[in-house]
Amino acid sequence: MGHLLMVESWVGAMSTLLPRGIRDGGHRFSFLTRDVQHYLRAWNRPGAHPLLGAENVLHAETNEVASLVEHVAKLQPALGFDGVLTSCDYYLGATAHLAQHLGLPGSPPEAVARACNKDQTRLALREAGVAGPAFALADGASGLREAALALGFPLVIKPVDLCAGMFVRKVSNEAELSEAVRELEGFPVNARGQRRSGTVLLEELLTGPEVSVEAVTAHGRTTVVGVTDKSIAGESCFVETGHMFPAALDAGTEQAVTSVAVAAIEALGLDNTVTHTELKLTPMGPRIVEVNPRPAGNQITELVRRVTGIDLPAVHAQLALGEPPRLAADSTGAGSAAISFLLPPRTGPIDRIDGAEGIHEISGVVDSAFKAAGHVAGPATSNNNYLGHVMTTDPEPGAARARAEAAIGSLEVVYAADLVGA
Repeated sequence: MGHLLMVESWVGAMSTLLPRGIRDGGHRFSFLTRDVQHYLRAWNRPGAHPLLGAENVLHAETNEVASLVEHVAKLQPALGFDGVLTSCDYYLGATAHLAQHLGLPGSPPEAVARACNKDQTRLALREAGVAGPAFALADGASGLREAALALGFPLVIKPVDLCAGMFVRKVSNEAELSEAVRELEGFPVNARGQRRSGTVLLEELLTGPEVSVEAVTAHGRTTVVGVTDKSIAGESCFVETGHMFPAALDAGTEQAVTSVAVAAIEALGLDNTVTHTELKLTPMGPRIVEVNPRPAGNQITELVRRVTGIDLPAVHAQLALGEPPRLAADSTGAGSAAISFLLPPRTGPIDRIDGAEGIHEISGVVDSAFKAAGHVAGPATSNNNYLGHVMTTDPEPGAARARAEAAIGSLEVVYAADLVGA
């Protein structure tokens, strides 16, 4: 039985799936955070938060890497960590440094930095000749304008160090670019209290369906577990509305997609990690959107598990411990699995979600969760503002998506304001 140190976590599905994966593998973990209330505020399900089921709940300043390394090194003789890991992008770099300092398995810190910073990713992939969009980097408004005019509108503006599609926008002219820059400048510190980079990434607008490659790299060898497809909402924002695994691709397209993803992983120098690589299927072939050195979010790992039996959060833990990853697929009876997300029609407090109570009566629904009455809906401009989800399976490949979308389509969000005077 190995003892893992989990440094922070996402507050969504992975805060449940990673603890489960660790325990299912016969291991235990301690949880280290700078603010345990960050997780408790987001927990709205029955029972105790899975992260509080850790063997130890430890407190330290996780935003200062040097002091964090020193602190954990002092804990190591007493607690005996066999591996360190996280599911949260904002702490992947710190975790890599911890592993290196303690002599534990992990991906090289410099490789993790290249993957977690979109500007570094673009530069590394361009140098390696891995297909991606034309791009430019700028640190100020004047530089952004010049870069945008050189690239040509429409284009995509991205912060280099945020997640969940936050502040990623399509801009079609200088006025929209200026507005997007102002919005981004109004968010100088991320949700974890870390000051953001001032560098902004501008990219050629890629057209075509989006997919992701779920893979595992161990000792320099990458194994592709499968390809997931993605549905996107909105014209200017890139909010994910659902996923299906496996993606309905012909053999040639799947081979092209996985080859580009593996080339990107190798170019970044990633090793001993689960990866989630996003690509666009453009008319010119697959192009890299980003490479994430951790298991996929948005419950994609659950879709993979329900079809193949492979538990990628559990594999994430195995790699952190230096164990051989268990990647043999099992027959589960599901040919496809899909998830569809409920986006807020508008902002404001919700009174209820009609249809949610009976959602499991719909054929194929295997999981669902929704925000409670009183939740204040935010704008549908990032993956952080979902009002809920429905997950479905189907015996046939490619069929689960229709079930999930039909189930979400049967719901109606009722806002408190709609009931005033009713």
